[in-house]
Amino acid sequence: MPALTKEDVLKQAREHDVKFIHLQFTDITGVLKNVAIPVEQLEAALDGELMFDGSSIEGFVRIEESDMYLRPDPSTFAIFPWTVGNGTVGRLMCDIYNPDGTPFEGCPRHALKKVLAEAKELGFTMMAGPEPEFFLFNRDETGRPTTNTYDGAGYFDLSPVDLGEEARRDMVLALQSMGFEIEASHHEVAPAQHEIDFRYADGLKTADNIATFKFVVRVVAQRHGLNATFMPKPVFGVNGSGMHTHQSLFRGDENAFYDPNGRNQLSDVALYYVGGLMKHARAFTAITNPTVNSYKRLVPGYEAPCYIAWSERNRSPLVRVPAARGKKTRIELRSPDPSCNPYLALAVMLKAGLDGIKNKILPPEPVNKNIYALSPAERKEAGIESLPGSLAEALDELENDPVILEALGPHISQRFVEAKRIEWDIYRTQVHKWEIDQYLMVF
Repeated sequence: MPALTKEDVLKQAREHDVKFIHLQFTDITGVLKNVAIPVEQLEAALDGELMFDGSSIEGFVRIEESDMYLRPDPSTFAIFPWTVGNGTVGRLMCDIYNPDGTPFEGCPRHALKKVLAEAKELGFTMMAGPEPEFFLFNRDETGRPTTNTYDGAGYFDLSPVDLGEEARRDMVLALQSMGFEIEASHHEVAPAQHEIDFRYADGLKTADNIATFKFVVRVVAQRHGLNATFMPKPVFGVNGSGMHTHQSLFRGDENAFYDPNGRNQLSDVALYYVGGLMKHARAFTAITNPTVNSYKRLVPGYEAPCYIAWSERNRSPLVRVPAARGKKTRIELRSPDPSCNPYLALAVMLKAGLDGIKNKILPPEPVNKNIYALSPAERKEAGIESLPGSLAEALDELENDPVILEALGPHISQRFVEAKRIEWDIYRTQVHKWEIDQYLMVF
């Protein structure tokens, strides 16, 4: 479909009686930000005339350099499936620009665009399809979120066991009304855990879709009296929430990962891409798994990957190659979680894969056995490394990987590491309930 123009957006806004426009973007940590304007200001916004205070946004600029411009991308125009008064509400995803008209280096969307442009120079278009998981929990009598649930369902269970089915159905309908092509929705393994999968798209559209997806899911959940959380591991002892990311590279209409004469019908490009992902996995984990809580998910026993390996069969390694071939040939990176900034996460994944292609980094032999069942000695003999075990360890790896730092750019990498070092230090110095329960009466 042709991209929407400024005139298309203005026309659709009139036809659908839009009253307000949400101009949306993310800070470097992935939190969605929003400036709401009355529809009368839409044309000025589309002309790039809307200014905001960048010093108030995490990781953007200092107070003495605060003026920034929002430039909406007309192709992202969509209408939310809810009304305000007698009118509807639209949304546009935005790029951030400096007052002199240059792209702002701290804009996560711009960071992704740069790596996508690098891929284009090599003749590739990135296609990506995420599988975001989330929990639906009850709220208490004051409306505050809890981790309580009456849901006792498991994988693929139905109502009445699955108490979130009605909310999940409304989420699907809301997303479809905004143009999402939903491929599947179901209850996940843990009680109150859900997954909604939408069709793959080019890298930039996929990142925009992830940001919008999380917003819509949380709004619909709230309207059902529930709280939707994309926290990776909100409950001990059950599976955490991941965001497995399927990805492939295309040359025009041809899937560059497919070679009917290659090993298992995989092209050299696909193998090099996997090699790049594996080489840089320890560094980009700081971006794809960016919270202290992320590393409570990346532990053995709960289906999340802990080890840097790949397979054409089983699901325990970091990278899996699904069985589909032809135009559907793809690889699945299983480590990311939905707390990540989708723009930065896709940027570092793609950058790692492109480095593999440029330098012809072949991966080791695939591991087609359950890695969780291997002893430490067996993993060492097979050359299987582990992902970082903490946010601090992942940040150390990030700071020592020039390829992944280049994907982020100096502004984002510096501000991201600073913010996350503070997060880790606050966590490290806190006294947690587990420590009180474990030690108070013993020592």
